[in-house]
Amino acid sequence: MNKPAPRRALVVIDVQNEYFEGGGLPIEYPPIEQTLPNVTQAMDAASAAGIPVVVVRHHAAKGAPLFQADAHNGQLHPEIARRPHDHLVTKTFPSVFTGTDFADWIARHRIDTLSLTGYMTHNCVASTAFEAMHRGLKAEFLSDASGALPYANAAGRASAEEIHRVFSVVFHSNFAAVTGTSDWIAAMQAGQEIAMDNVLLSNRRGRASELASA
Repeated sequence: MNKPAPRRALVVIDVQNEYFEGGGLPIEYPPIEQTLPNVTQAMDAASAAGIPVVVVRHHAAKGAPLFQADAHNGQLHPEIARRPHDHLVTKTFPSVFTGTDFADWIARHRIDTLSLTGYMTHNCVASTAFEAMHRGLKAEFLSDASGALPYANAAGRASAEEIHRVFSVVFHSNFAAVTGTSDWIAAMQAGQEIAMDNVLLSNRRGRASELASA
């Protein structure tokens, strides 16, 4: 018996000028010159297929150093702003669910699968993927339509590539099926589910790889 097709919504998270050249948090990996076209390609394909597109923007409290609603860097990137969307969410916390009408909207539209794109992999995208799982929803992560930046603090240092790669591996083990934009479009158009891995097998492969390289 065939599984019913996923009831997807494409969620475009915080593709705002803050993450581009001249902003306070320029995305480094994957390069934003690659990820932005993948976000817009996914938006165009979803709209053409009748898949709802949810655009999300983050607005910080007045006086915060980033994401000011009335500043250029707090605005949606023009490539996102000019495209049609079915719902607009304005949030003040990392997760798209927190303090917004997002959960009510997806419930009304009987959405069961969130296809996540946008920025940043390890912050707002991760928060949304984790909460989606806790709410019994499926999630997909378009890894070439998202991105990270480097961090260094008292806990250590990590490059943008390391952060994006590690979060992608963790997502695929338990929280979101990780895929590329072209593969997501093909699955979306065919009404097919994208398979996710699991914690046990992900760990077994990791241990086997460590032993082989020892």
